[in-house]
Amino acid sequence: MLYYALVFFVISVIAGFLGFRSVESGAATISKVFFFIFLILAIGVVLLAVLGISLFA
Repeated sequence: MLYYALVFFVISVIAGFLGFRSVESGAATISKVFFFIFLILAIGVVLLAVLGISLFA
């Protein structure tokens, strides 16, 4: 998820530099969504690890 967030962020930056505002806006929104999904999953895994619940057993 973080990889895709970074890819869309780079696309957004390049599109903004070249003046494609609609592409920039769309890529930035997708990047934010992927980043927040990554954060939710990462926090969930850390909480489960702290509680001693194994996801891979």
